[in-house]
Parts: sequence; structure tokens; C-alpha cells
Amino acid sequence: MTILDGKKTSNDLKNEIAEEVKAMKAKGEKVPHLAAVLVGNDGASLTYVGSKVRACERIGFESTLIQLPEETTEEELLSQIDTLNKNPEIDGYIVQLPLPKHIDSQKVLLAVDPDKDVDGFHPTNFGKMAQDMPVFIPATPFGIMELLKRYNVETSGKHTVVIGRSHIVGRPMSILMSQKGNPGDSTVTLTHSRTKNLEELTKQADIIITALGVPEFLKADMVKDNVTIIDVGITRVPDETKERGYRITGDVDFEAVSKKASFITPVPGGVGPMTIAMLLKNTLLARARHNELQS
Repeated sequence: MTILDGKKTSNDLKNEIAEEVKAMKAKGEKVPHLAAVLVGNDGASLTYVGSKVRACERIGFESTLIQLPEETTEEELLSQIDTLNKNPEIDGYIVQLPLPKHIDSQKVLLAVDPDKDVDGFHPTNFGKMAQDMPVFIPATPFGIMELLKRYNVETSGKHTVVIGRSHIVGRPMSILMSQKGNPGDSTVTLTHSRTKNLEELTKQADIIITALGVPEFLKADMVKDNVTIIDVGITRVPDETKERGYRITGDVDFEAVSKKASFITPVPGGVGPMTIAMLLKNTLLARARHNELQS
């Protein structure tokens, strides 16, 4: 059994990106600039955005954090997005979700310039991805593909079962895993909460990608031997034996399932660290495109 170590792989990626940034500086080119928009004071969002800013500093990117109060109106946020769209200094930006309930997230998403949408959530980018065109791939699916590639996990001709149909993970993964290429060329079954014969499908799967958010949902008796497991789930479960009073758990019963798996991602330390690394990779790609246009 091989652990797909997202922490190590993300560090390798960041080091590679840092080298590319050094080369850009040496040529006198502008380095990538990532901005993040945060509305309100959600604790998890603050932590996540803070880690993105620190990652930018480490690899030599410029970064801007735009913090707006909880009571910011939809109109004010859309105006801020328009400013970012028009600012040639900003290569890519993200609007941290969730947004306050009085703001229409879909309207905000549509307002983002697809050429600066390094989260890869804009319908234009999603459509291009579905047609296998060069595009920003959503960071979490992009990270999963990179892990499979770097660990030489065989995907061609394999049966991949994706559990969860979100626009952020499940649906993009089903598209990417079925496309021509490596990784890819897989036969994909996309499942969700209404799927009636899920256990029957997971027992057939060579690769399982689960993004349900249900702690330890996938048990050992639901998978076959030598399966590859990608666990995107991350849930805080109360645990009095831990100093913090909780433990972080994925969708997979790791202890039991890992005994049958050939490859498996841990939680934490698997898919999570890859998400930020691929967001940085998308920003680097955005800057490279802008440099090409300006040359």
C-alpha cells in the first residue's frame, strides 16, 4: 500500500513554482500576483485565505488580501470584482466561499473575468474543461490529477467511481478522469446521495474518489482488493482524547480500507495541501499567458 502524500507533493510543487518565479525575475518579467476577496469573519475562511497568502510569500508571488465587512452589499462586492477584472497588475483572484446569505454567489461567480478565474469555477472555464481545451482546472480536481500522475497510478481502462456530484469536485473529476490522457482514459460512474446501488458500484471500482463529507462513510467491505482511494472529505469529529477536542476525519474508514488499497490519500495531508498548490499553479499559468500577450 502506498500513501499518496499530498503534503510532500504540494511542497515539491511549490519549490518548482518558486524556481519558475526566480527565472521570471531573472528575465525581468513581472511575477504572478494573486488576490483574494474575503467577505465577513468566517473562521475557516480566514484560516484558508491566510494559508494562501503565506504560500504566495514563500514562493515569491505578490499577493493582495481584500477583506470586506459582513454587511458588504452585493453591489459593493460586484464593484470590487469589476475593479479586480480591470486591474492589469492582478493575474488571478479568488472570491472566498461561502459568502454571506444576502449575496447571490452565482451572480458573483459570473462576474469574475474567466481569464483571472484561478479557482476554475466560471461556467466558461468549466465548459472549456469539458471540451478538453486549455483552461484553469478547479484546484482540488487539478490537485487529484497531479497526485495520480506523480505517483504513476494507472488510470487507463480502469473503472473510476466518483461519490458526490458537486461543481467543485465531483463533476469536474468525472470529466477529467474520462478524458484522453494520463491520468485519464478511465470509465467513470458518477454517484451521489440518490444512487441506489452504491455499494455494488464501489465493489467494482478500481479507483474511488469520494467527496461526500460523511465521516468514515466508505468501509472496507465496500471496496475490492488493490483499489485506489482518493478521499476529498474533511470533517471535524468530536474526540475527547485530543487536545483540541476533535479530530479531522475523511469520508473513508482509513484504518480498515488502507489494508485493502494499493494507493490511498490520508486525511489530513492528502488532497487538502494539493488544493492550494494547484491554485498557485493556475496563477502561474495566468501570469505566463499575460507575459506572452505583452511580449
